[in-house]
Parts: sequence; C-alpha cells; structure tokens
Amino acid sequence: MRLDDEAESQNVEDRRGGGGGRMRVGGGIGIGTIVIALAASYFFGINPMTIINGAQVLQGSAPQSQAQAPVQGNAQPVEDAGSHFVRRVLGNTERTWQHIFRTQFNQDYPAPKLVLFTDATPTACGTGQSAMGPFYCPSDRTVYIDLSFYRELRDRFGASGDFAQAYVIAHEVGHHVQNVIGISDKFDAARARMSQAQANALSVRLELQADCLAGVWAAVAQQLNTKLMEPGDFEQGLNAAGAIGDDRLQRQAQGRVVPEAFTHGTSEQRQRWLRRGMTTGDIRQCDTFSAQSL
Repeated sequence: MRLDDEAESQNVEDRRGGGGGRMRVGGGIGIGTIVIALAASYFFGINPMTIINGAQVLQGSAPQSQAQAPVQGNAQPVEDAGSHFVRRVLGNTERTWQHIFRTQFNQDYPAPKLVLFTDATPTACGTGQSAMGPFYCPSDRTVYIDLSFYRELRDRFGASGDFAQAYVIAHEVGHHVQNVIGISDKFDAARARMSQAQANALSVRLELQADCLAGVWAAVAQQLNTKLMEPGDFEQGLNAAGAIGDDRLQRQAQGRVVPEAFTHGTSEQRQRWLRRGMTTGDIRQCDTFSAQSL
C-alpha cells in the first residue's frame, strides 16, 4: 500500500508505555478453556472477553479478582512507524466511509476512536488484553489494538504485508459500521433469545459481514485513490482471511474441528466474503444475514 500521502487520523489515542494503576481481571476458569477461547476469537471481532465470561457462567463461577493486569494511564504518544501506519490507515477508512455514507445513506459518518495499548487496558466492554487480538467495543465505539499482534499475524499465521495489517483495522471498522447502522443492536437482541449454538451461528454471519465491509472499504478506497493499492495487496488480505478461519484455528489449537462452536466462519467463508466486498465495492452485497449459503 502507498500510504505516504495519506493524512493521519486524529482519532487515535496512544496508551502505550503509560503507568498508573492496575485493573482487576476475572478468574475462575482453567487454562484449557482460556486457550480454546482465545484461539477461537484470536483474530478480529467484538470483545472476546464475552467468550471467557460465558465459560465462567457455564462452569458456575462468577468472575473473581484472582489476578491483576496493569493498565496504562495517560501516556505520551509514541512516534514510531507502527503508530503512523495505523493513523494513516484509520484516516483512510474515515474518508472512505464518509464518502460511502454520504453517497449511499445521505448522512455523515461518525468515525470511531482507536486506542493503541500494551498488555492490557480498560474499555467499556471490560478489560482488553493483548492475547485477545484486536477488537471493537460497541459501547464506547472504539477499536483496540496492541501492535505486537502484527508480529503474531506474520509469525504465527503466516500473513504478512501492509494490506494484511490494514485489513485487521478495516475489519474492526466494519464492526463500527454495523454498530452505527443498527445491525449490532439487532444482533444482540436476537442472540439473547437463542441457544448457544444458534448464537454462534448468528455470530458467524456478523463476522463475515465485517469481512465483506472491509472488502468494500478496500474497493472504494482504491476507486478514490488509484495509487493506494499495489499489486498483490488484495491477495495479502485474502491470505490473512484464510489463515484465521475458525476451522483452521480450532485444528491448530485442539487438533479437531467443532463447527457448532464457530463464531467467525471458516477460512473459505472469510475469504469468500472479503472477496465479495473487494470485487463489488457495494455495501448491499454484504447482507450475510439473508444469505442462504455462506
């Protein structure tokens, strides 16, 4: 990606390296449950703490203050290549989604905030931790990311390149778009009336739609700036999507695949919906909830 000429977003808060206080973190579940939960939700999506908290409820153990994790206070922004990259990508998503909202919805786009953190940080959805991977909290309309995740993306999942990293942000911004246009509220209301298996299946549709919306961003951003994308960029995104499907993560974590536990979709599904967004650039093509086949 050619990002040198992209204006940086002003909606980034850098909490890295700060001190000041500690926050209690829930406990009461075994390490095996944690490993499976983190593997299933490692890449992308709404706060994965809901999975661990759900496991606590199933095991009859309410969250307890057994451990403490440091959280950042007010820290001075760190001027490094990673933070500049994130600010430029987020800035591009802001301009691109503003264009989409004005042309398709005749309204302004309320941009999300993005927080850079290290290790752990407080959020309106609970304590965010690096091991969760990037996530979006709808309660405070904020994307959270520890930049060390990009090293995991490259080394653990074999997905490298600027566009693969931008896709991480674009997917979370896709969840913000869902939140803004009311899909997240409908999802939460429907999930509350479902069994766990049904709720998981609905979650897959939510996540695949966020993948498609990430693809829409990429397509429209390329239309607005034909010099933004370079040869091979879209392939990097598809490679990243394939690397973090539920089936592949489950097989890696526990040696077998449990489809009823899927929350994000298979590798093939994630690639398919990302590709649909990238090839059409049309938000209307991202209706995963009405699709008979994913």
